[in-house]
Amino acid sequence: MSSAEVAPNPRWELAEELSDAVRRRWAADVQAIGVHGSLAHGDDTLGGDVDLVVVTYGDGRGPHPGSRRIDGIIVDLGVISADAYLRHARTLSTSWPLAADQYLTTTPLHDPGGWLDTLRDTHLARLAEASGREFSALARAAWYEAMSLHARSSRLAERYDTDGAVLLLAQARVAAATVEGLLTRTYFRGAAEAVTRTGLGEMTGTEVGAKLQAQAEALAERGRPVDGDIPDLLS
Repeated sequence: MSSAEVAPNPRWELAEELSDAVRRRWAADVQAIGVHGSLAHGDDTLGGDVDLVVVTYGDGRGPHPGSRRIDGIIVDLGVISADAYLRHARTLSTSWPLAADQYLTTTPLHDPGGWLDTLRDTHLARLAEASGREFSALARAAWYEAMSLHARSSRLAERYDTDGAVLLLAQARVAAATVEGLLTRTYFRGAAEAVTRTGLGEMTGTEVGAKLQAQAEALAERGRPVDGDIPDLLS
C-alpha cells in the first residue's frame, strides 16, 4: 500500500452499510442519520463501537432501536423523532456533561436538509441562555447522587464487601465528575473521559470524599448549599 492510500475503516464501512439499509427500507420515515462518539470525533480505534442515530419524521417510525455485534463490531442503533431530539437538545439536566456531545458532535451519513446542524445550533442556543444559577442547581442535584454513591461505597468497604465497594466507588467517581462538569460547564465524551479529565479516575475513596466536600463548598459559595432543613426541602 502506498503512503497516499488509506486503509479502509471497517467501522465506517459498517456504519455506511447500515445507513443505506435503513434508507432503503424506511425511505419515507428517515430525516437524518449520523454517528456519535469516536467515529464522529475521527479518533476511533480497532475494537471501537459504532454509535448510530436515526432521526425520524415522527414517533414510532423507522427501525426499532437496538444493539448487535456485527462482523465483530458492536453496533448501537438509536432511533428518535426529530421533535423529541430537539426537545432533548433544549433540556438541561444533571446528565448534561455526558449527554451534550451527541448534540454537538455528530457526523452525518444522511442529512440532505442539514437537520443535524439545527440540532447542534438548538443546543448551543439553549446553553447561551442558561444562567449560572441554573447550572448550579443542576450541580447540587447531581451532588446528592454522587454523595449517596460514595457513602454506600464506604459502608460496603467497612463491611469488607470489597467488590461492592469498588463498584460503587467507580460510580461515585463518574457522578462526582458530572458535578464538576456542571460547575464548570464542561461536557465529556463519556464516563471514561469524564473521570480522566477531572482527575477522579485514580482517586481513592478518601480522595473522592474530599472532592465532594470541595464541591459542596463551591455550591455554598454560589448560593446553593447542600445542607438544609425540612422547611427548606419543602419550599
